[in-house]
Amino acid sequence: MPLLAQIVAYCDRRVRVHDIADFPGSHNGLQAANSGKVTKIGAAVDAGVGSFALAAAAGVDFLIVHHGMFWDGVQPITGSQRTRLKTLLGADCAVYSSHLPLDAHPQIGNNALIAKALGLKASDWAIPYQGTPIAAVVGKSPTRAKLKSQLAQLFPRGITAIEFGPAQPHKIAIISGSASSCIAQLVPAGIDTLITGELKQSAFNAAQEAGLNLFICGHYATEVFGVCALAKECAARFHVPWEFLDTGCPL
Repeated sequence: MPLLAQIVAYCDRRVRVHDIADFPGSHNGLQAANSGKVTKIGAAVDAGVGSFALAAAAGVDFLIVHHGMFWDGVQPITGSQRTRLKTLLGADCAVYSSHLPLDAHPQIGNNALIAKALGLKASDWAIPYQGTPIAAVVGKSPTRAKLKSQLAQLFPRGITAIEFGPAQPHKIAIISGSASSCIAQLVPAGIDTLITGELKQSAFNAAQEAGLNLFICGHYATEVFGVCALAKECAARFHVPWEFLDTGCPL
């Protein structure tokens, strides 16, 4: 039975958690400890009462998440916050969070794995955040119509297509989650097509004026890949089972 410290050390090394700058509030790494041993690993996109309840029901005592527990800063432990923590601590479940390190990872990151699932290969990385390029860039692309069909199959809950770019894309960027802050950086980087999870309404005009294809596939749906890949790796390395805990978030 592996120790919590062993699995945390492996995750820290694998995603280079201490080397990649992230947004304030991310607090990547171990966010909550358990009693010290791990018998089952879980993967979830979000830390929250829904994920914690699923972990408790499944017997998970090490939960890997993409969006951690502390985005909103310090809060009184009352109401829903108390319920959330009581659910987690009652299950003796540890929480490990990896946000941008698990978006930008070239093997087990969300963006690289979306490319792989589409049968594409990331040939470059672009759109830096504090020194780390987070967008997987594909130079050899299928037609826009084929790409749209592939995305509809990969994300069966539905995609939104905004097609003002070329019918034969020249360069595709893949940015899981929200890419709203990245739109202005696409054209200077030579990118005409973006696959992402979420955008602001203003992206429609920006795409029309800049001649871009935008494929919006769901913030949650595009960030399932990395946590599952890391959980699967840990499970194989430490010989424990793992499970994806799907909260069913439609956004």
